[in-house]
Amino acid sequence: MDYNFREVEPKWQKYWREHKTFKAEIRDDKPKYYVLDMFPYPSGAGLHVGHPLGYIASDIFARYKRLKGFNVLHPMGYDAYGLPAEQYAIQTGQHPAITTERNINRYRQQLDILGLSYDWDREIRTCDPKYYKWTQWIFIRLFNSYYCNDAQQARPISELEEVFAKEGNANINAANSQPFVFSAEEWHSFGVREKSDILMNYRLAYLSDSMVNWCSELGTVLANDEVVNGVSVRGGYPVERKSMRQWSLRITAYAERLLQGLDSLDWTDSLKEIQRNWIGKSRGAAVYFTLENGERLEVFTTRADTLFGVTFMVLCPEHELIERITTEDRKKEVETYVRWAKNRSERERQAEVKKVTGVFTGSYAVHPLTNERVPIWISDYVLAGYGTGAVMAVPAHDSRDFAFARAFNLPVKQVVVPDGEQQEDTSAWTESKDSKSGTVVNSSFLDGLEVKQAIDRIIKYLSDNGIGYGTTNYRLRDAIFSRQRYWGEPFPVYYKDGVPETLGEDKCRFFCLRWTNIFRPQAENLR
Repeated sequence: MDYNFREVEPKWQKYWREHKTFKAEIRDDKPKYYVLDMFPYPSGAGLHVGHPLGYIASDIFARYKRLKGFNVLHPMGYDAYGLPAEQYAIQTGQHPAITTERNINRYRQQLDILGLSYDWDREIRTCDPKYYKWTQWIFIRLFNSYYCNDAQQARPISELEEVFAKEGNANINAANSQPFVFSAEEWHSFGVREKSDILMNYRLAYLSDSMVNWCSELGTVLANDEVVNGVSVRGGYPVERKSMRQWSLRITAYAERLLQGLDSLDWTDSLKEIQRNWIGKSRGAAVYFTLENGERLEVFTTRADTLFGVTFMVLCPEHELIERITTEDRKKEVETYVRWAKNRSERERQAEVKKVTGVFTGSYAVHPLTNERVPIWISDYVLAGYGTGAVMAVPAHDSRDFAFARAFNLPVKQVVVPDGEQQEDTSAWTESKDSKSGTVVNSSFLDGLEVKQAIDRIIKYLSDNGIGYGTTNYRLRDAIFSRQRYWGEPFPVYYKDGVPETLGEDKCRFFCLRWTNIFRPQAENLR
């Protein structure tokens, strides 16, 4: 007999809906299990094939766990804010609330037709004030907190203010971007704006100037995956990398806790390794290079043992020093290169391994150990978001530095001989020797030491002589918490004389659209 889906499926779907078959009850007599799907973004007229591709698999698993006696929570929701809804609203003259509601209803109908076992009493819509009042509540808590390294947890920002008033910030062990030390007397002398700026350097939710993908045509910041070949995926408009004032979340404060927490997670080893690489913990050293204009440039390296092998330095295209150190005869070429390079996404720059690009600034740094002049270049293979946005290039022992040196005819000096090999003439090399073990050569007081011994020795030397220090770095970056132009979660923040203040927690759900003549009439009808 043929399967009569037109009769069977509506019948049971109706039964499930009326009897709330998949509702997760609060009960203690069953073990709990949580099955979570990625929420779809209701930007189109319906689901695409990629949605059920994942949803069916997780639904099978949810049903299996129910049959095994688990109390399963399997919710669904809609990632309902964002740029596509704004653009559609502009094109059609309809308010995003109208089109989003229409699309959600269509998505829900299709999900029901698929017969997926969701607990619809737990539905989430990110544009619903009942939902985003809690994300606003979280934001307010983050704004009013700092991360205490001693306690390894978030603490009230008011605690910092009390300490600042008594003894300044010299003894504070907290995650921060505060550039200078101040006393209690100085704290009391600061005005409201100055105190606010200082506290901002400690807050977990903070304002700062960040490099972002800015699209002037769309009037908004775009994520890296919304930009391809320098233009926006939506509309194909030009995108430029520029520094803009943005809200960020200081997730880097939790880097070590995130890393240690992986050990206790019931995940596959491969997934844990992906997360470890994303956090990217590196032990190494910060090294100071003095510039010929008197300024000091700090670089981070995991291979301090190769310091004597530095033959040039490379800055990222966004580096703040570029404008100050570029010589007049190099200015035009540098400006042209920087304009091109910094508008490329980090993903493009990391993926590009064959094409080497760069430009000489015309300036030099002084090597901290040899006092030799080291030319300073700019290249897009150095990223602003990792380390200090500057690298000491050791082309003999780093593949990207080697490719750059060969492309621009820069010196290659061997300072490590890998185990089982002999020192060689680098002019014949076709690739670098990136070995992490071996014997140090051509390195003064480090000669003859094994790599690990040399790293310990040079870090101590740097610290003792005030030209560097041992440190730990993480690839993880603070998350930029941006928003769309108007169809996006509103920040619970207002400004008093230019100083940001959060709304009270009882004021969460505050929603402020930028009403326009196009949207106002239709929005009023929604009331």
